[in-house]
Amino acid sequence: MSDHENNDAYPSNSPPDQSAELVEPSETTMIVNADMLRQAREGLGERDQAYLIIISGQHVGRPHKVGDEPMTMGRSPQVDVQLNDVGVSRKHARIERRGDYVFVRDLKSANGTYVNGELVTHDYQLKDGDKITLGSTTILKFTYHDRLDVSFSNDMLHAAQHDGLTGAYNKKYLLEHLAAEMSFALRHGTHLSMLMFDVDHFKKTNDTFGHLAGDYVLAQLARLSAESVRDEDVFARYGGEEFAIVCRGIGLQQCAKLGNRLRIKIERHTFEYKGRVIPVTISLGVSGIPAVNAATPQDLIAAADAALYAAKNAGRNCLMIKGS
Repeated sequence: MSDHENNDAYPSNSPPDQSAELVEPSETTMIVNADMLRQAREGLGERDQAYLIIISGQHVGRPHKVGDEPMTMGRSPQVDVQLNDVGVSRKHARIERRGDYVFVRDLKSANGTYVNGELVTHDYQLKDGDKITLGSTTILKFTYHDRLDVSFSNDMLHAAQHDGLTGAYNKKYLLEHLAAEMSFALRHGTHLSMLMFDVDHFKKTNDTFGHLAGDYVLAQLARLSAESVRDEDVFARYGGEEFAIVCRGIGLQQCAKLGNRLRIKIERHTFEYKGRVIPVTISLGVSGIPAVNAATPQDLIAAADAALYAAKNAGRNCLMIKGS
């Protein structure tokens, strides 16, 4: 939900530093010295480090390094590689290195483990490029990487999961994470709360100070918000000037305390862009399970969004809760 007085105010994807000027490409060829060549070549080593890369399911692109110790995969929080897939058993399969070779073993899972479409009935020796299927949607690719491969994979994963302007997680990652957290909370009967907030009168900010100033506000607000959440919470940009925080294991009142601390922090912070101070406040909505009957991420988002709408109607710069 954007600011409800105008739903079309979306900032551009400009970087946080709006003072930089465009630089024309140089016609001069840079002379590469020995140190630069050495650093580049160090990354071009042997592709001898084994990895499992998620290529289907949640967290696509996430790499898991295969070390010397056996690595268990499954749905349980106690395994080495947790896969939030309803078709994956709590302890589904194990990856084990033996000398120069890597094997996969099914751990008597309910739905079986498959390599390249074939059911694994014994210890299966993996080859570069093999695809391991677990559950209904999860596929991992077994491959060997060098240091540059790993760096590239990590960069691609970060870009796929984060918003370019603010550095917060993006909406796609938020929805995947929220689905996994809801599944866990509903199975185990634990609390899960969600906080949604947006910038008050953001269209007026853009109209008065310019869209680059609006981008600056969003980037600074995201930085302040990221500093305020717990390590186990996930902070994301939902869209436009709207953000969300998913809070594991706490009820509505604790989540509301977090939200009000953030609201006061934002209100007291000085947002200054090119010598001009920009007044910034936020409105917030809180909801969660089991306080509301939410079966899907969309249900929980709708409940938190309704609370945010109520905060807007109550005069803005406040927090409202939906749920008992």
